[in-house]
Amino acid sequence: MKTIQVNEQFKEDWNRVLNHIANLFYEDSKITIKSEEADMSIQFEHSIDRDYTIHTASELTVDGQTYTSRYSIGYKTEGTEKEQGIRMKRALSHVMLDVLEQYTGMTQEWGILTGVRPTKLYHKYRKQGFSDDQIAEVLKEDFRISDAKISLMKAIVERQLVTIPDLDEIGKELSVYIGVPFCPTKCAYCTFPAYAIGANRKQGRVESFIDGLHIEIRAMGKWLKENNMNITSVYWGGGTPTSIEADEMDALYKTMFESFPNPESIREITVEAGRPDTITPEKIEVLKKWGIDRISVNPQSYTDETLKAIGRHHTVQETVDKFWLSRNLGMKNINMDLIIGLPNEGIEEFQHSLDESEKLQPESLTVHTLSFKRASEMTRNKDKYKVADRNTVSEMMDMASRWTKENGYVPYYLYRQKNILGNLENVGYCKPGEESIYNIVIMEEVQTILGIGCGASSKFVNPKTGKITQFHNPKDPAAYIMTFEDAIEKKIEMLNDLYNVQLSK
Repeated sequence: MKTIQVNEQFKEDWNRVLNHIANLFYEDSKITIKSEEADMSIQFEHSIDRDYTIHTASELTVDGQTYTSRYSIGYKTEGTEKEQGIRMKRALSHVMLDVLEQYTGMTQEWGILTGVRPTKLYHKYRKQGFSDDQIAEVLKEDFRISDAKISLMKAIVERQLVTIPDLDEIGKELSVYIGVPFCPTKCAYCTFPAYAIGANRKQGRVESFIDGLHIEIRAMGKWLKENNMNITSVYWGGGTPTSIEADEMDALYKTMFESFPNPESIREITVEAGRPDTITPEKIEVLKKWGIDRISVNPQSYTDETLKAIGRHHTVQETVDKFWLSRNLGMKNINMDLIIGLPNEGIEEFQHSLDESEKLQPESLTVHTLSFKRASEMTRNKDKYKVADRNTVSEMMDMASRWTKENGYVPYYLYRQKNILGNLENVGYCKPGEESIYNIVIMEEVQTILGIGCGASSKFVNPKTGKITQFHNPKDPAAYIMTFEDAIEKKIEMLNDLYNVQLSK
């Protein structure tokens, strides 16, 4: 842990922002006011002129060396108290980032941006009438984002608007996420609801969960029908929703199509079949029966030793076999995931994964950068998992960018996570025309996502103000079985509050 001493007591949320900046450079850091054992000290100055210009300065002292930075930015209006706070935090972040870059020699290509949805910021300025050049200037000057990342954001936003021309109006509809919380085993990096299906089936929880899920789908579908709500997309996730049996999948899809309004108008249905060891011909036939041909078959890595180390109990060959099984049985849109920075993987192993991906040519390839999520097995036992350094993961991301371009893929969505290796990002690439609508709408937060099932998060987005309210179903199957009826009632109440005025017109 790096301890950084600052010269005065900032507001609590200011300290939190400074901690986020420090964490871009150090895996774990702590901002303190007074500490005899501080690794470094930063002195800040800040003021606001009568013309609404903010001035900030910082001086970093470490090992007898001093690094300084100054930053000023003017605004046309005084702004609300909340806006003033945001402006000051941004200005302080500038000078802190600058001195830490000077000291460490690192360049943060995402600048002071620590949020998980960079392209949402691009959309914000676009909807305010800014040109691409004006947006680029703001992102560079106000957020210190590199030209390369700005170009990536621009390309993604352009692709999203081609995929969903009515993106700015899509808040009149909603999308649905349905969570099935079971997997054959839990991966070491995972914090999603993923419970071993074998043990839970022996305890009767799988059948009880499915019974509850039928009821919740019917109840939410009833509300959607009564209020003439159109569904944009449906995403079956988890866990791995293909962990359950083919007949159980069939019954759930039947309930979905009977319960949801205007099922023929749903633009996209995706089933996350991410674990190859759950895919069978019988399950593919069920998907085909209901007209679902968009699935994920996720290798994560094409090195057997890596798969074993992260707890995925399948082989590389099984991934390849199940991809071709799915393709030959009629799955026309297959996504595959790769993770950069998995334990004991470097340039050679990642190049091998790209080479193997080239043989398959899936419709989309999502490239994730490993993130140490707080509740994961990998985070709890970091000493056990040796991962690549910052320069190596950056090169791997560059390799992915070059490979996708050479193979005819385009970037179409992007998100970032806390504790992500190299302060990088996760990018969804696809063949043009094969974009996932659900991935776009959930990342850009342009419409309500109604969560159904275990561990499902509902994100209620006000179509007029963009204000977001969340509700989370229980992650544990036993808790879901006990409380899903309460969750139904609460979500209907929240939907009524959100849409009642509009739907009564």
